[in-house]
Amino acid sequence: MESLNALLQGMGLMHLGAGQAIMLLVSLLLLWLAIAKKFEPLLLLPIGFGGLLSNIPEAGMALTALESLLAHHDAGQLAVIAAKLNCAPDVHAIKEALALALPSVQGQMENLAVDMGYTPGVLALFYKVTIGSGVAPLVIFMGVGAMTDFGPLLANPRTLLLGAAAQFGIFATVLGALTLNYFGLISFTLPQAAAIGIIGGADGPTAIYLSGKLAPELLGAIAVAAYSYMALVPLIQPPIMKALTTETERKIRMVQLRTVSKREKILFPVVLLMLVALLLPDAAPLLGMFCFGNLMRESGVVERLSDTVQNGLINIVTIFLGLSVGAKLVADKFLQPQTLGILLLGVIAFGIGTAAGVLMAKLLNLCSKNKINPLIGSAGVSAVPMAARVSNKVGLESDAQNFLLMHAMGPNVAGVIGSAIAAGVMLKYVLAM
Repeated sequence: MESLNALLQGMGLMHLGAGQAIMLLVSLLLLWLAIAKKFEPLLLLPIGFGGLLSNIPEAGMALTALESLLAHHDAGQLAVIAAKLNCAPDVHAIKEALALALPSVQGQMENLAVDMGYTPGVLALFYKVTIGSGVAPLVIFMGVGAMTDFGPLLANPRTLLLGAAAQFGIFATVLGALTLNYFGLISFTLPQAAAIGIIGGADGPTAIYLSGKLAPELLGAIAVAAYSYMALVPLIQPPIMKALTTETERKIRMVQLRTVSKREKILFPVVLLMLVALLLPDAAPLLGMFCFGNLMRESGVVERLSDTVQNGLINIVTIFLGLSVGAKLVADKFLQPQTLGILLLGVIAFGIGTAAGVLMAKLLNLCSKNKINPLIGSAGVSAVPMAARVSNKVGLESDAQNFLLMHAMGPNVAGVIGSAIAAGVMLKYVLAM
């Protein structure tokens, strides 16, 4: 009988909590969205599967060595950790002390847990290498740069303003998060508000990079919100675009884009990086990798490297990045009131960014002979190339011969640049406070 009890107690099912059960269902939902609905499957599928692995009871695949120690509840070991942190020897007090401790102290406690015989789970290791170090989002940005054509932006530089205007959604969302905190509705710190705001840029790697730096505890919710809303761009944007434009404006035909020379395409990423990085060094990592990837593409002398970055490398990193984000989909971190606020603020950020881009296009038309179709302003959010396709689709509904795709790629690419710069601004000023 004792053997049977021991066998039953060793089953994960016997230790399944309500929170873990809910998160397993959330993870299954993400897998369903990725497979059945094809919502950003390249990220949501590994994120969803990572969520499944993270919430298997007693497996500890997403736990660091220190978290495994705390989950083990050994009184003697807790006393050693508590003595180092100068707090009461219980799990709750230790977690509170760790939250307030410097990163160096947290690292010391992690090493102490390793010395006591605990090891981090495989997903925790993935997270440390890919997101904790900041490497994975940067490598993906390099791949995105290698797949990006700056031609439409260079052919019509005004569209840079549309990409810049669409970033207004980022900063408006930061203010929204701080407003919720001010009125006591949902508690957000300034770093958390900044990390949430970047969802409005519709740029998954940037959102992961920034939240990993400013609010790693919210990374799971922010990443899920960012990629889910990116997949829903065809549903979110059209009603806003149509509400802010007239039928006549949607029928505006833009002049043919000029041919951009190879020299311009080679010089642009170098000049862009020099200008932005010298003024805002905090934007250099993201923008630097983006420009490097683009230079490999446009130079034409490293085709093997460019092909590797666009295909094999970015695919490998995407797998580990998705699983690492899934490591943050654990019940005690995801099932919080803040998650609901993140989902709400995320969709508002997309809406504001879309509206700002459209309104900027209308403003430019007041002082320009060559009119811009306001629909391409919505492509300023950097969901590449989905936002540009939405602009083209809505335009074709009003005029079946009005093809806006290449025109919309200008603000779309500008949006990628804008979101990287916005992330640099957040890092510079939020971390300085």
